[in-house]
Amino acid sequence: MSGLLFLVRRLGQALLTLLGVILLVFVLFNWVGGDPALILAGKMASAQDLANVRHQLGLDRPLWQQFLDFVGQVLRGDYGESWATHEPVSAIFRSRLGPSLTLLIPMLVLETLVAVAVALLVAALRGSWLDQGVRMVSTVAMSVSLLVYIIVGQYVFAYLWGWFPVKGWSDSVLTNLRVYALLPVLLGLFVSVAPSIRLYRSFILEEIDQDFVRTARAKGLSETRILFVHVLRNAAIPIVTNVLMGLPGLLTGAFLLERFFAIPGIGREIILAVERSDFPLIKAITVYVAMATLAVNLLGDLCYRWLDPRVRLE
Repeated sequence: MSGLLFLVRRLGQALLTLLGVILLVFVLFNWVGGDPALILAGKMASAQDLANVRHQLGLDRPLWQQFLDFVGQVLRGDYGESWATHEPVSAIFRSRLGPSLTLLIPMLVLETLVAVAVALLVAALRGSWLDQGVRMVSTVAMSVSLLVYIIVGQYVFAYLWGWFPVKGWSDSVLTNLRVYALLPVLLGLFVSVAPSIRLYRSFILEEIDQDFVRTARAKGLSETRILFVHVLRNAAIPIVTNVLMGLPGLLTGAFLLERFFAIPGIGREIILAVERSDFPLIKAITVYVAMATLAVNLLGDLCYRWLDPRVRLE
C-alpha cells in the first residue's frame, strides 16, 4: 500500500469515527443528560417558561434537525454560549488552553526525557542495585496519589520553606514558567515519570535481548553505540506511541493541579462546567478531545510506519 493510499484510508476511518463520536455525544446529552430547559429555567419554572427555553435552544425541532445543527456547530467550531457565564464557548476554550499548555507541555517534555534517560541507564545495568532501587522507588511513587503529592508539596515547599507560591497565575508566560508553574510541574512529574520509567525499561530490555544486538556485539561495536543507535531506535516505536497517546490530555489539563493551584486552565474549567451542568462547554470539550485523539492516532500510525518501514499497516 502506498503512503498516499495509507493516509487516505486512515483519514476516512478517522472521519467515520468522529461522526460516531458526534452521534454518541448528541444522544447522551439529549436523552441521558436530562432536560436542558429544566436546568436553565429552574425546577420552579412554569410550563410556558420551559416551552420558551426549549424554543430558544431549538429543542422543539425534530431530532434529525437538531443533530444536523450539532454537526454544523462542530464543523464551524461554534458551540454557542456557556449557560453559566454567557461567554462564547470557543472563547472560553481559547483563553483556558494557554494556561493548560503552559503547565502540561513542560511536564510532558521533562517526563519523556527523564524517563527515557533513566530507563536506558537501568536497562544497561539490568539486575544491579541501581536497577532494583529505581524499580522500587518507581513502584512506591506510582502507589501514591497525586492528591497526596499536592497537599504535601504545597505545605512543605510553599508554606514551610517558601520556595514557591502556594497558588496564583499571571498574564506573562515567562513569569508563569519561572514562578507559578514550577511546583505543579514538579509534582506532576513525580507521579507521571514513575510508570513511564518502568514501561520504557521493559521496551528497551525487549530489544536488548534480540538477535541483532548479539550480532552487533559480535562485530565489536561499543555498548554505547549499540544502546543508542540500535536498541533505542527500535524501542522508540512504542515509546513514541506512548508519548503521542498522552497528547490529548493536554486539552483537558490536569484537574487536580489546576484546581489546587488556582490555574485558570481547561481542567479546572471542566470541573466547574460539570458542577454547573454547563452542557455546551462539556460537549465542546468532549468533541475537541475526540478530534485530538483521532489526530494523534493518525500521527502515531505515520510515525510507526516511518520508524519501521518493514511493517505493512492494514
